[in-house]
Amino acid sequence: MAGLEGTEQPRGAGRATAARWSPAVEDEFALKALELYGNPTERDIPLPSRPESAAIARRLAQVVALRQWHLSPKVTEDTVLLVSELVGNAVRHTGARVFGLHMRRRPGWIRVEVRDPSRGLPCLMPVQETDISGRGLFLVDKLSDRWGVDLLPRGKTTWFEMRVTDR
Repeated sequence: MAGLEGTEQPRGAGRATAARWSPAVEDEFALKALELYGNPTERDIPLPSRPESAAIARRLAQVVALRQWHLSPKVTEDTVLLVSELVGNAVRHTGARVFGLHMRRRPGWIRVEVRDPSRGLPCLMPVQETDISGRGLFLVDKLSDRWGVDLLPRGKTTWFEMRVTDR
C-alpha cells in the first residue's frame, strides 16, 4: 500500500521483520537523489510516472525536510508519507508519462505540490478499517492542515500544506 512501505507488519514466529524507516537517520540515497534529480525547492522536478519514482520523491522530500528546512522527525515522517501518497495517485490514476514534484516553504508553513497533465480530480473516499487500498487522500486529509487541487490549462497540481515551527 502506498505510503506504508517500511512499516512493520505482524509476523509469524521465526520470521524476520523489516526495519522501519526513520527520518532521523541520514540517508545517503536521499542525498544521491538530490544530486541526480535536482532540488524540488528550486523548481519542479520531473519524475517518470512509474511506481519506483515514489521512492525517489520520498528521498527528495526527506533530504529537503531534514537538511534544508530542519523539520522535526515527526513532521518529516508525515511529509514523506504524504509525498508518497500524492505521487502514488499521480502514477496510478493519471495516465501521465511524467509528473512534477515541487516543495515550498514560507514562514510557519510548508507546501508540497505534485503536478501532472491530467485534469481528472482526485476524490476523497470514505475508508474502512479493512480497506487495503484507497487511503491516500484520507491520510493527506488527516495529516495535513490543508490540501487541494489547482486546475491548470494542461493538467492539475495536487498539493498539501502543513504548519511548522520555524527554528
